[in-house]
Amino acid sequence: MGRLAQTDSLTDVQREILATVRDFVDKEILPVATGLEHRDEYPTRIVEGLTELGLFGLMIPEEYGGLGESLLTYALCVEEIARGWMSISGIVNTHFIVAYLLKQHGTEEQKDYFLPKMAAGEIRGAFSMSEPGLGSDVSAITSKGVRDGDGYALTGQKMWLTNGGTSSLVAILCRTDEGHPEGTARHKSMTTFLVEKEPGFGKVKPGLTIPGKIDKMGYKGVDTTELIMDGLKVPADRVLGGATGRGFYQMMDGVEVGRVNVAARGCGVAQRAFELGAAYAQQRHTFGKPIAEHQAIQFKLAEMGTKVEAAHAMMVNAARKKDSGQRNDLEAGMAKYLASEYCKEVVEDAFRIHGGYGFSKEYEIERLYREAPMLLIGEGTAEIQKMIIGRRLLEEYRFQG
Repeated sequence: MGRLAQTDSLTDVQREILATVRDFVDKEILPVATGLEHRDEYPTRIVEGLTELGLFGLMIPEEYGGLGESLLTYALCVEEIARGWMSISGIVNTHFIVAYLLKQHGTEEQKDYFLPKMAAGEIRGAFSMSEPGLGSDVSAITSKGVRDGDGYALTGQKMWLTNGGTSSLVAILCRTDEGHPEGTARHKSMTTFLVEKEPGFGKVKPGLTIPGKIDKMGYKGVDTTELIMDGLKVPADRVLGGATGRGFYQMMDGVEVGRVNVAARGCGVAQRAFELGAAYAQQRHTFGKPIAEHQAIQFKLAEMGTKVEAAHAMMVNAARKKDSGQRNDLEAGMAKYLASEYCKEVVEDAFRIHGGYGFSKEYEIERLYREAPMLLIGEGTAEIQKMIIGRRLLEEYRFQG
């Protein structure tokens, strides 16, 4: 293990958890990841292994059967997992966000019912905000939940649902006009519904259809789907937090920690790309010596290593800020923006170091080259992060003339 991306001031428990996860990645993920990815095959055995390690309950409080660990511990575990195969970290992340939403915003009854099952891996979570025509404007959602007897009927189409087929619990953001008079700000008339379903594709319960997987350039193995609701019945006690109109704030809280996760994924993929580039540069010979001895390649490795270290430091800072109870949207936005951009650049430099072989599917860097672009989009594009960062900086540095 090299000296890049080390984290100071970790507890013995955190170090033990990370050592266990890294060992699992090296033995159980890296040897099979590229083959599974090329076949777009769901990594059942890997997910079962992570369940046995307790990773699905990492941040769920101990009183509900989880490990009760911090966001920092979780982010560092995600970094390790993404170093092995980014799709695995996506499977864990959507589950984690739903568990986080329940922990932070759920009623006591909702926590008691869902969290122990989620910690044990019996229930797998997914969350759904995006829609086909939505883009980055969450307030423009059109999916609706209307009163129907003692519950609600949900209608609409959702898009880009990670774990859409394999999940058994989906947190779905819909518009609910009940109790919100005309003229109410759009983001104040949204509600998060907790929808239980059977894993699988097609009509998974009355009023709910999960079409087949979306075919993607990368980020394979994990299922990404649409979600279609047509009069889907949801009981009133499955409104997250027990009251309508809070969904936008709940989801934004979840996305905020999700951005730390995406930053961690970028760090992990960049680390792996650096490892591959450094190793290949020492094995490949040109003009009578390893290409690592050529100054041009050393310059590349220097830039790559610096970017890996900088992204890791920002990700750790954002996680620690959230763990301390402080507002971290500025730090999370910066970490997500920097880590995803640097990840793309480090992967491309490793690809260049591999030369023509980087274009071959026999080499792992080819997979990373197709995976990195997803991080530029997930949990908000670079442009969205810049808007968040810019607004928050102006709040902090408001001109007092």
